[in-house]
Amino acid sequence: MRAAVHTSFGPPDVVQVVEKPLPTLRPGDVLIRVHATTVTSAECAMRRGEPLWAE
Repeated sequence: MRAAVHTSFGPPDVVQVVEKPLPTLRPGDVLIRVHATTVTSAECAMRRGEPLWAE
């Protein structure tokens, strides 16, 4: 499956689309296919590291 991942804080350039293996499902789990999503200002702030949520 394709996934958008980032390993550091920064501009949109730090986000990469990579291939990941499908997760192993356990009994009772459901795998949901997402066709589209949005990016809000909250995701942009988290990618920049503002605010520092772990403090």
